[in-house]
Amino acid sequence: MEQSREPEEHLHIAQGSASLSVRWVQGFPKQNVHFVNDNTICYPSGNFIIFINIETKKKTVLQCINGIVGVVATNVPYEVVAFSDRKLKPVIYIYNFPELTRRTKLKGHILLDYTLLTFSYCGSYLASYSSLPEFELTIWNWESNVILCKKSQLDMDMSQMTFNPMDWHQLCLSSPNSVTVWTIERSSEEHYLKAKSVKLPTEDGSFFNDEDFIFPSSLPKDPIYGPVLPLSAIAGLVGKEAETFKPKDDLYPLLHPTMHCWTPTSDLYVGCEEGHLLLIKAANWDVTVLNRIEDRPPMDERSFISPVTLAYQKGGVLASGIDGFVYSFIIQTLDYKVEDFLEVEEPVGQLMFSPSYKMLLIQTNKGSVYIYTFGEEPTLNQVLEACDGKFQSVDFITPGNKYCMTLTHSGEVCVWSIEGGSFISRIHLNTPATVLACSPSSLSAAVGAVDGSVHFLDIRDVEFPQAIHRAFLSESSVQHLLYDQRGIYLLVGTSEGYIFVLNANPSSLFQILGFVEVGKGILQVSSVSLLDSDIVEVMVLSPLLELGRSKLEIFTLPKILPQVYTAFADERGRMRDELIHKFLYEIEHSLSSAVLDFRSNQVYGFCSEVPYICSYLLPQQEHSSVCILKPYQKVHCKHYGPGMLSLSPHGWWLLSRAKCGTLCIRDIRTLETLAWCRSHSYQGRGIQSVRISLDGQNILVNGSDDGTLVYLRWRRSGRIFVSEILEYCQQLLISLSNTMEEENNYLNISQSDHSNLGSESEHTVKETVSLSVDSLQEELAQVDNVKEIPWIQQKSQEAIRMEVKQFSSKRREIKQGIKALAKTVLNMMEENETVDNIAKLEQWEFGLDLKELERLRDESEEEIDKIRKDVEMHNLAKSYLAEIIKEECWNSMTVKGRALKCFHIPCVVENFPMKARTDEELKEVKRVLQQKKIETECFKLRKDIAEFPSTVNLDKKHHEEEEEEEEDDVAVKSTNFPNYLLGSLSTDFGVPASLFSSQLELHSREEKINQIILLKDIIYKVKTAFNNEFDAAYKQKEFEIARVRERNVRIQEIILDLELGEPVWQPQFDDSEKPERTLVVENSEITAKKYIKPWQKARIELHAIHEMEDWLQSQGSNTRRRALMDMMGGVLEVKKEDILRMVIPPPAFITKPDALWSEEEKKHFKDYEKKVKDLNEERDKYRKSLEAELKKLQNSIQESTQNFDEYLKRLFERRVKAEMVVNQEELKINNLVFSLLLDEEINSREKFLNNYLTRKQEEKSRTSEAIRKASEDLSMYKEQYDNLLAEDKVLDRSFKKEFSEIPSYQVDILYKLYKRRPRIQKPKAPSDTASLVPFGERPGSGKLNKDAFAQLMKAIDDLDNISNMPEGLDPLVWDHFCMTRRVKLENEQKVKQKASGLTELVNFLKRRVEEDEKVQREIEKVFHELVLLQEEKVKFQLNLTIQILLKQGQVELENFQLLFEYSDAILINRTIIEDLNSVIRTQGQKKVTSMIESKAIHKGIFQIEWEHKKMEMEMEDLNQKAWDIQMLFFSRERQKYLNEPNYETLIAIQIGIMEQTIAVLDKTHKKNVENCKKLLKKLGKYSNQKDVANYTLSCNLREELMAVSERKDICSALGSKLTCEKIAKERYENMIQQQKLTNISKEQAEQILILQAEVERLRMKTFPALVPM
Repeated sequence: MEQSREPEEHLHIAQGSASLSVRWVQGFPKQNVHFVNDNTICYPSGNFIIFINIETKKKTVLQCINGIVGVVATNVPYEVVAFSDRKLKPVIYIYNFPELTRRTKLKGHILLDYTLLTFSYCGSYLASYSSLPEFELTIWNWESNVILCKKSQLDMDMSQMTFNPMDWHQLCLSSPNSVTVWTIERSSEEHYLKAKSVKLPTEDGSFFNDEDFIFPSSLPKDPIYGPVLPLSAIAGLVGKEAETFKPKDDLYPLLHPTMHCWTPTSDLYVGCEEGHLLLIKAANWDVTVLNRIEDRPPMDERSFISPVTLAYQKGGVLASGIDGFVYSFIIQTLDYKVEDFLEVEEPVGQLMFSPSYKMLLIQTNKGSVYIYTFGEEPTLNQVLEACDGKFQSVDFITPGNKYCMTLTHSGEVCVWSIEGGSFISRIHLNTPATVLACSPSSLSAAVGAVDGSVHFLDIRDVEFPQAIHRAFLSESSVQHLLYDQRGIYLLVGTSEGYIFVLNANPSSLFQILGFVEVGKGILQVSSVSLLDSDIVEVMVLSPLLELGRSKLEIFTLPKILPQVYTAFADERGRMRDELIHKFLYEIEHSLSSAVLDFRSNQVYGFCSEVPYICSYLLPQQEHSSVCILKPYQKVHCKHYGPGMLSLSPHGWWLLSRAKCGTLCIRDIRTLETLAWCRSHSYQGRGIQSVRISLDGQNILVNGSDDGTLVYLRWRRSGRIFVSEILEYCQQLLISLSNTMEEENNYLNISQSDHSNLGSESEHTVKETVSLSVDSLQEELAQVDNVKEIPWIQQKSQEAIRMEVKQFSSKRREIKQGIKALAKTVLNMMEENETVDNIAKLEQWEFGLDLKELERLRDESEEEIDKIRKDVEMHNLAKSYLAEIIKEECWNSMTVKGRALKCFHIPCVVENFPMKARTDEELKEVKRVLQQKKIETECFKLRKDIAEFPSTVNLDKKHHEEEEEEEEDDVAVKSTNFPNYLLGSLSTDFGVPASLFSSQLELHSREEKINQIILLKDIIYKVKTAFNNEFDAAYKQKEFEIARVRERNVRIQEIILDLELGEPVWQPQFDDSEKPERTLVVENSEITAKKYIKPWQKARIELHAIHEMEDWLQSQGSNTRRRALMDMMGGVLEVKKEDILRMVIPPPAFITKPDALWSEEEKKHFKDYEKKVKDLNEERDKYRKSLEAELKKLQNSIQESTQNFDEYLKRLFERRVKAEMVVNQEELKINNLVFSLLLDEEINSREKFLNNYLTRKQEEKSRTSEAIRKASEDLSMYKEQYDNLLAEDKVLDRSFKKEFSEIPSYQVDILYKLYKRRPRIQKPKAPSDTASLVPFGERPGSGKLNKDAFAQLMKAIDDLDNISNMPEGLDPLVWDHFCMTRRVKLENEQKVKQKASGLTELVNFLKRRVEEDEKVQREIEKVFHELVLLQEEKVKFQLNLTIQILLKQGQVELENFQLLFEYSDAILINRTIIEDLNSVIRTQGQKKVTSMIESKAIHKGIFQIEWEHKKMEMEMEDLNQKAWDIQMLFFSRERQKYLNEPNYETLIAIQIGIMEQTIAVLDKTHKKNVENCKKLLKKLGKYSNQKDVANYTLSCNLREELMAVSERKDICSALGSKLTCEKIAKERYENMIQQQKLTNISKEQAEQILILQAEVERLRMKTFPALVPM
């Protein structure tokens, strides 16, 4: 294997005359494998990059001088490889291949690590992406070592980064959550990065419409509760996070991209974890989910494919998953079909085509690499076969100059060749393994496993190693395996602290000799086995963690131990300490490693806490106790981190390694460094193990975590070193040669023969197990148990069986004695059950084993103590929780929650539980009250001195009405608000509301907060007022109960006297009425029996005895009491109450017959009857009085309790009203809080819009600056282009002038040659390659342009040959012509380059202009949104939510009479309207009455006048008649009168017709007059409204003029001319419209005045008598 030839990359660092060099490195890829060219691949492994030639399998390594290799990328056209290190402030190195010389070093500003590197295909561009904290994307020109552009703060880790193969200006970065396409834009020498995030679909492949979060258009309009704002404003976000804020419920899981690849059309295919394949179009970067055409049965296990990697090919993509298959996706427009392409045995992690697309690289997750060659047989070739995991342990096969072995954790053992590091063979043990060791005395190896077994391998034939034996030592895992230097013994260390000693010779079948017990956590085992010694010294290092020290245990194994091992070990296999001479040592500080010197009786240790290597002298004399070792020699080493030490085979070299990854070889005599090299790094946790061959020339170094095996060899070595170790190696091999031949012959025995011979460690036990645990247990039943038992347990079982066999007779005797004794004890227990309780023994007293009884008693007491502690802790926790609840819900309440119940009806009244107000709350209330008082006083002063402004453009009448209304308003303000305007009934509880602000005046935030504080104070006062009433009722109930209890005493006496047996009703307080009872536990509530201690029990019994003695003593002889009881019934005076119990004793002779009575006796009997009769009468009289008293008392109790119930019912109504008031006030508080929240949301929205506007303005300034700079660059570049173009034209025109001295025909020939350009034939790719490569001809780059120009100049050189010169032309002229043509070509080349650059600049300027216009549109949109928001804010501040108390059920309207538009409505009190209507009705009635009276008077006057006129007319008629008679003329009318018999009827009919006509005319006239009145009234109202509206519009006009002026100033300051003009135009149009409306209103007002005058004129004309009195 080759290695890097760069001088700075040499892997040896020598201090003296010796140095080490890397010969080969064995590792497997953990990252992606890359093609360097068509035949070479590379991958990083640890500190190295390994290059493999696909054809020859030859490897070359390149080491990173700064530690472990980070990420790697290759550039095929340039044949360079780039990689980063992983130190602080990492660097990117670029090396040439195959020279492996460093080309450049790229140093950025990254602090921690690069995660992605990629080259552009056809340019000198490199993209890098770093991890946290920068997350920076950087574009490099790696040839000139310049950062072209960079972008940071992406805040996410990316998984893949690729350039567009067809356009280096496009770059795609993908992560498991996003896909982003970056565009690199260039303007002259400046480069810019522009990102476009791809919108991914949801997990099911569907898309959802993502609304605009900045300017949402789908928000509902709510005219009641104010404006509806975006969610970001509701959340209070004002920064950049508000632009993309989404609630948790609106977040949908998206697809998770795993891999992407580019297409020749610059589209992207993206594979997703959910199995979808996405197509991202290059036109607008829209995503399309391709539809899969199913051709598999639904139950196919491979129907779901989650692409892990993608590789584009013609017609589709190749994809792989975790199932070990490579699939071909044949894509047709928006559908694709899946076909099996290739089956690999392992899950595939990467697919990659070679540059020529002839080969497909397949990398598995395990690390194996396959090459699939198209069109060849066999098609699949394995380039690299990876081991199953990282190397766990390594060792040389004796003597260590040809082969070595490696072990992985899964139990895979591999054999490698020392020369070249090629793979030889492998064997799988199929068990987790830990450590490997090769025997020096035979061609065998031992492998330690996790299950505690040791596997032995036959490695005579390295191409076919075999497992020949297995020793199952214990159930704890094997941590250490060590052969002594001569291969006599194999020492096995386990995790439980056992050192097993095995015979290392195969001839003994690897016999287990015994074990030594040492401390747990063995750190290292070392041995010394010299050639001229008969013993093997073993040293074991283990920690003493509790003391911070280390412990050394040294013991000796004699060479003859295999023959006498039974004497050295006891029955259980443990070796006796006195026979193996075991000594204990302690070191006062902790060591991580220690080895035993071969000759000087010294111990070398590596300190774990400080970087020192110390030596310790062992004492010569023997000791029995622990010996403390002091450091003898101390050397500072260059390692950092815990390290390990080991010795070379000859014992003169001390090898040290640590987590820093450095291997150091020291002289053991002086501890001076001979050589050291850094083969691994700290990032990979350094070196795990080091092995050196017997001749000391070969060294294997295995990394801990990087999975790299490095083979080192001496580059230069001194003769002394060579002679010493070679001499020792020869002696050792000579001494072992005979033994090795003999032992290797034993390896010929087959594995079955070994099992027949019977190994004590590996067999299946199937036998009857009969054990005795102790003397009280019976023998276990015979059980057939098929189980593999470790050797240490087998020895223990054998020892137990021997003990059982040895003491079987004695055991039998003891059993029989125990049975007899048990029988005796049972008889005694049966006898004990029959005796008295005093003589009866307790159950435990029959136990014979006092120690066992004591142990059981102690265990029970411990269990009881444990249970008691648990119960106490449980009770303590419950008590603590109860105290917290009590403190929160009871103690903190100044007014405890309680209830009151009625005596006779189911009615319950509860009070309001209340907490004490804090000092802060009281201060706030005091502050608000003081502020309100000040405001009230200020208002009164202003009312006294203020001048009321007059209304403009209103007549005198309206002015007076407004003054009256203002006076009314002032009067209202000076008084308390009525309930309907206050919004609650709090005044009913005596709570003053004079300091409240009107609900119509709560516009500012401070007023609302003060109102909330006052409302809370009102709630507190209402609750306090009700609680006072409740307390009074509670005291009254207590009084009632006490009075009932007092009366019940007398009732009880009466019932007893009357012997009625009726129950007495005694009211009691309930638990809800006295809730403090629940906090006190009564004895009656405890159901468990109380535990009484013995001394308490004795004291109670003694107290009971004393009480009994006192009672007996008090009940002694008492003559006076006995006489009183016998003579007077125990009383000295007979009371009236005792009359019912009095009995008159009958005379003694009553028992005799009546006939035998004497006169005296009869007289006595009559007296007796009289006394009985008198007693009965007294008794009846007294009983009736008692019954009357009883009824009176019961009625009194009934009446008083019923009165209390009535009072409590009224209190319940009061409680309902109080709760109503509290709910009303809380509703007002909630409305105010909602308005405050909405106000905050509006402010947040406004602040966000302002911040967004600021950012957009900054972006606008940047885009304007970019346009200005791009314009300047374009003008300069265009000027240069024009100059070059002009020079080119000048060269073309001046050609004939240059050759004017030669003939014209020669000039024409030369001009044709001058215009002629050579044809450059592009290298054509082979047809098979062209058919495979999907990208075809790719765009050129700087390198390709240079190559093309060089080919052009080469072709010009051919044209400049003298053979192409025309005949008869002077050679000097031809030379001048060639020079002129060359200048012309160079100038044309410059013009072409300038033209392409000019086109790029023009496109760049166009994109900047589009961006600037887009930003300008967004700024205008923000301005518009701000204007709308301010209007909404003003509306919200003016449109208040007020709470009004309404009486329900008085006015009912039909549905068609309801109004839904209240834009011009005025809210007034209903009572005002009702009062006004009543006044109007009264006045109208009065007016009608007056009109009726006036009409009657006028009617009388008219009647008298009519009668007067009638008489005058009659008089005139009579005179006329007289005259007519005198001047009689007989006309036709007269004739008609004389001739018509019904002349009067005819005249009456005509008169009736005329009267009807007059009546109709009169009715029509009245109707017209009424309509005119109504119209006049309506027009008057409309005129008043218009006057008010005009006045409002004039006020608004002034405000708008001020707003327009402010907007003009703002717009002029912002510099947005277009926006200002637009706003000004809108304002101007609004003003014109407002002016028009004003003119219209004036005209309408004039018309109304005219109509009013006309109405008045008509009214006076129609009813002239109805003049106001």
